[in-house]
Amino acid sequence: MSAHLLFSYGTLRDPAVQRGVFGRSVPTVADSLPGFRVDELTITDPAVIALSGTDTHLVLRPDPRADPVPGVRLEVDDAGLSAADDYEVDDYRRVRVTLTSGLRAWVYLAAEPTD
Repeated sequence: MSAHLLFSYGTLRDPAVQRGVFGRSVPTVADSLPGFRVDELTITDPAVIALSGTDTHLVLRPDPRADPVPGVRLEVDDAGLSAADDYEVDDYRRVRVTLTSGLRAWVYLAAEPTD
């Protein structure tokens, strides 16, 4: 079973959402992600809306001029990463990034291509 770092800048920081996705609260460590900006996205999946309590979620888009995006690192196992994949709707894609701390982590970005 592998350990994965997952960077969250949105709903996965919420302990209630973590319990719904991972079955437990996950310890978090503050970090940030350079090279991206935060936008809002309207979610239509009823299960995700019910768990997060909102249909407005944050989404990252590349922007090398933006200030680093604040968030947290979570450490999850293979099952936790799979659960996060199931939670994140098709508007997101998971990619590896380098955080401000220098650590490599997974993060969910906007799925559509950007200019």
